[in-house]
Amino acid sequence: MQRRPLVGVIACRRQVEGHPAHIVTDKYLRALYDVGLAPVVLPVWEDGVDTSLLERLEGLMLTGSYTNVEPYRYGAERIPENARDDRDRDTVAFELIPAAVELGLPLLGICRGFQEINVAMGGTLYQAVQKVPGMLDHREPEGDSANYYMPAHDLTIEPGGVLAGLFDQPTARVNSLHQQGVERLGKGLRVEGRAPDGLVEAFSIENAKAFTLAVQWHPEWRPHENPINEALFRGFAEACERAIRA
Repeated sequence: MQRRPLVGVIACRRQVEGHPAHIVTDKYLRALYDVGLAPVVLPVWEDGVDTSLLERLEGLMLTGSYTNVEPYRYGAERIPENARDDRDRDTVAFELIPAAVELGLPLLGICRGFQEINVAMGGTLYQAVQKVPGMLDHREPEGDSANYYMPAHDLTIEPGGVLAGLFDQPTARVNSLHQQGVERLGKGLRVEGRAPDGLVEAFSIENAKAFTLAVQWHPEWRPHENPINEALFRGFAEACERAIRA
């Protein structure tokens, strides 16, 4: 019986019971496991990571988080609405991304991970999309947290791309739980989908050696309940399975 492909999942570093902890919420790990993958949590330390560990993996996923990429990394001054950092995760993410791309490792970025890839490729971010004229408020709705992950807006899928190859409809409905978003798209990135206000919601890396896709919404939340989310994880799993056979 063939083993499950190993997928590295970046952690966030937070204080738990007074001690530093490396954390990945269950929804990300379960979404990978349910499509036949074996998630492995990657710790984040301030002194970085040995990127040679990627050679032992068949995929890499960069998760969402309640923290944001520090704005100095894309040449911006901090605004008051942007007050939650994770410097250790930043350090590790910006080492893992170029190494994974160079290695040709299947790569999936979600929310913060989407923003990390954009910045790593030279792009910039809006720190508060809701304050940008003409943009929607993309933050989670107030009130009952059970409604956070409900579909919030349409997604227009660009034809001929990676996402269109996974999902054969021109539009989909996706959730929205983010304050930040792509301002300037990074070099070598291809837009795969947009929100109704034009904000980039998905991109891939042009000429990537393997599956590389990043999305601004949260497909890991009960992916079997939304066809585009299920298709996204199936596509990532197939790419990781190809990597294990290579």
